[in-house]
Amino acid sequence: METLKDLRSLPSIEILLQLPAVQAWLGFYGRPLVLQALRAVLEDARQRFPAEGVVPNQAELLAHAQRRLEEWVQPTLLPVINASGVILHTNLGRAPLSKSALQAAQSVVLGYSNLEFDLDKGRRGSRLIHAEALLSRLTGAEAAIVVNNNAAAVLLVLTALARRRAVVIARSQLVEIGGGFRVPDVMKQSGARLLEVGTTNRVHVQDYEAALVEKPALFMRVHRSNFQLVGFTSEPTLEEMTTVAHAAGIVMVDDLGSGSLLDTAAYGLGHEPMVQESLAAGADLVCFSGDKLLGGPQAGIVVGKAELVNKLKKHPLARAIRADKLCLATLTSTLLHYLRDEAVDEIPIWRMIATPLEQIERRAGSWQQLLAQGEVITSESTVGGGSLPGEVLPTWLLALEVRSPNRFLKRLRQAEPPVIARVQQDRVVFDPRTVLPEQETALLAAIQIALSA
Repeated sequence: METLKDLRSLPSIEILLQLPAVQAWLGFYGRPLVLQALRAVLEDARQRFPAEGVVPNQAELLAHAQRRLEEWVQPTLLPVINASGVILHTNLGRAPLSKSALQAAQSVVLGYSNLEFDLDKGRRGSRLIHAEALLSRLTGAEAAIVVNNNAAAVLLVLTALARRRAVVIARSQLVEIGGGFRVPDVMKQSGARLLEVGTTNRVHVQDYEAALVEKPALFMRVHRSNFQLVGFTSEPTLEEMTTVAHAAGIVMVDDLGSGSLLDTAAYGLGHEPMVQESLAAGADLVCFSGDKLLGGPQAGIVVGKAELVNKLKKHPLARAIRADKLCLATLTSTLLHYLRDEAVDEIPIWRMIATPLEQIERRAGSWQQLLAQGEVITSESTVGGGSLPGEVLPTWLLALEVRSPNRFLKRLRQAEPPVIARVQQDRVVFDPRTVLPEQETALLAAIQIALSA
C-alpha cells in the first residue's frame, strides 16, 4: 500500500476494528487495550503530519499498533538463566526455590488457605504462627516472627525495643549493603539513637562497658556479611558482649544479615556465623534473611526470647511489614528440608555449593561437545548476595572466543529466556554451577543462536 498524503485518508477506529487482524487482537488483548493502541497510533500520525507531510497507510498503522500492544503486555519480571557463577546473585533474585517450595506456594494460592483462621477453634487465627514452630525447632529459639525482609526485621526490633533510646554499636559495624541500605539510617528511621563505640578497626569490651552510662536500650552486633576487615583489628566476641549487656539488664541483638543454618566450612568455604551459634552465645534476638544462605523466599526472620518476640508481634509496625501467604508457604517448605536433613539435596543454592568439582567439569565438557566450540577452563564461583565476602569455590567454565564479548553478552540477554554470563580474559564464560539442570537445553540453544548471529 502507498503512503497516504492527506489526514482525511486516516481510517476511523470503527473501520480498523472490522479488520481481521484487529478482530484477532480483540480476543487476545481485550477490547479496552486494543482501543487504546489504535487511538494512540492515529493520534501519533496526526501529530507527525505537519512535519512529515504524509500519514501512515493501513498496514503501517496496524504494525505500529501491534508493536504497542506487544510492549504493553510484555512482563518486565522474567525468568533468566544464571551462568555467571554467582550463586546468590542479588540482581537475579538471589536464592531460587526448591520444587517443594514451589508446590507449597501453588497449593495455597490456587484456592483459599487458613492463613489467619484457627481450624481447631473455628475462628480468626494469626498468620504469625506459620513457620514459627519450625524456626524454633531448628534454631533452639523460644519464639520467632517473619516479616518481609531483613531490613524490615531490624527496623521492627529497633522501633519496638529502642525508640528514643540509645543503641550501642561498634563503629566497625556501621555497614552499608546493596541499594544504599545503611545501618545508621535504619536506626534514625526507627527513632533509636545511635551510640557508636570503638574505632573503625578496633573495639574492646571496655568500650561497651563505658557506654552503659548512657543507659542504652540494647547492644547490637551487625555481621559484616559483604566485606572483610583485616589487618590490625579486634572485636569482642558475641559472648563477651552478651555478658556485659545482661549484667546491666540490656537486650543483646545480633543482626546476621545472611544467616545460615548449615556450616559453610564443611563445603570448602569460610565459616559463616550460624543462627544457632548466636543464640547459644546468649543473643536475645537474632535477625537474618530468608533468601540468602537459608535458600528460601525473601523474608526477614527474628528468632529469640519469647518475651521480646511477643513485643515485636504486638507492635503496629509488624502489620505493615508482615509476610504474605506465598512467603510463609515457601519458607515453611524450605525449613522442612532442614528438618528432614535434606537441605543439601533439595535446596538449589546448597546443591550448587556442594556440587562435586568433577560433575561441574563433566557438564562444561558436554556443553563444549554439543556446541563444538570453546574451551573448558578452571576458574572460581562466588557465593554472592552479601554472604561470605572474598570466599570462592573452584569451578570449571566453558569459555568462548567471540569477536565482541560485550555484543555477544547483549545477544544472550535478548534470548528467551535471557542468559546472564560474564567476560573473563576477553572470553565469554559460562559456569555450570549456577545453571539449573532443566535450563541446559535453553542455554545451549541461546548460545547457538548468538553464535550464528
